[in-house]
Amino acid sequence: MTRITIAKGDGIGPEIMEATLEIIKAAGAQLEIDEVEVGEKVYLAGNTAGIDKSAWDIIRRNKVFLKAPITTPQGGGYKSLNVTTRKFLGLYANVRPCISLHPFVKTKHPQMDIVIIRENEEDLYAGIEHQQTDEVVQCLKLISRPGCEKIVRYAFEYAKQYGRKKVTCFTKDNIMKQTDGLFHQVFDEIAREYPDIENEHWIIDIGAAKVADTPEYFDVIVMPNLYGDVLSDVAAQITGSVGLAGSANIGESCAMFEAIHGSAPRRAGQNVANPSGLLQGAVMMLNHIGQTTVAEKVQNAWLKTIEDGIHTYDIYKEGVSKQCVTTTEFAQAVIANLGQQPSTLKAVHYDQETVLTLPKYQRKAAAKKELVGVDLFVHWDGYKADELAEKIRQVSVPGVELSMITNRGIKVWPEGFEETFCTDHWRCRFKPSNGAGVTKKQIIELLEKAEMQGIDTIKTENLYTFNGKQAYSLGQGQ
Repeated sequence: MTRITIAKGDGIGPEIMEATLEIIKAAGAQLEIDEVEVGEKVYLAGNTAGIDKSAWDIIRRNKVFLKAPITTPQGGGYKSLNVTTRKFLGLYANVRPCISLHPFVKTKHPQMDIVIIRENEEDLYAGIEHQQTDEVVQCLKLISRPGCEKIVRYAFEYAKQYGRKKVTCFTKDNIMKQTDGLFHQVFDEIAREYPDIENEHWIIDIGAAKVADTPEYFDVIVMPNLYGDVLSDVAAQITGSVGLAGSANIGESCAMFEAIHGSAPRRAGQNVANPSGLLQGAVMMLNHIGQTTVAEKVQNAWLKTIEDGIHTYDIYKEGVSKQCVTTTEFAQAVIANLGQQPSTLKAVHYDQETVLTLPKYQRKAAAKKELVGVDLFVHWDGYKADELAEKIRQVSVPGVELSMITNRGIKVWPEGFEETFCTDHWRCRFKPSNGAGVTKKQIIELLEKAEMQGIDTIKTENLYTFNGKQAYSLGQGQ
């Protein structure tokens, strides 16, 4: 018996949760259930997080959370509960199977069977943004070695346990050589530990095009947060319907399972919603807690129901579907099929080894870190980089000199082009003039002189090497 937490959510959430629980209980799921309230009512009661402390306490105690979709009110500074939950509970892996149900659900890709594993906690989703000048705002893209190692290892372990043959990594490290470069580097390191699993890397843009065109080429795909968010929805849609997909959010101690679709408030209370997405999340939950026999029974019964042409309105198609049913009727059809297997669609088989147990991240020995320069970002409403260079040179200190100015990452001094459009946000790079390093005292002197000269310094970024390797980007065109 496993104690779990559920939240019925908003919109169609209560209906599809009731249907899902009815199915898995009928299949023999051994569960004790605690219910918490999250979402719209909690938001509108004045809690901008959409969840209160008592609910957190129950979720953290039970460690397994099955959540129906919720509604986040527009405006008012309300935070996404999904993002909050993933970060607070350390749910670093988002897992989304995307499988074609051809010919019973319309799709252009009848052989598609991929799993997208998305890093869930960092990247641009750290949500660290600042307006720095009248014309420029920034969002920090944070990629960490622990984050990379955990998600990449999870992808290979998932492939190993589920009998998958290949893991593909998507990044944009031809442009973001430090952040996406680290993700790719870690992928290559960990791939060597799994010689029996094929591995490859694609640049995200052509990789996404390949997924849209020939998804059967891929098996398991692992990628950073933003790319994974976008591409997992694309992949789910081209299987036939986003409404059929579930997802797991896995951490070292806690896990959350859900449908990937929203709360669909316009369909609430009509008993027409398709519970399949949440049911798929529940199947992943059952596998996660070791109730694999029940998970297998539910999944095969669901596949048989789809195959029988018993469909809710969202996937109903004349000539393919045989009966358009309500939410409750669909649940009853799945229950009636428990113990049966599909004949056209591929039946599933799970075993106890489906439960993944991953080692905790072990911090590596610290590298030798040396300060070798500094970037001063300034707000200046001029247009000519040569004029700014003359102004900035006045703040130089002994042993440190201005070496480059960029605007939106493009080198505009020295030897910039007049055609380059410039905003009011400039990066001024200072490097040692004598080949030695730079001290923080010198950086403070630079800032003090800039203040005396009336230069609006909006931020600094120290330039480092780690074990002698340059750990910062060049200017574009440098």
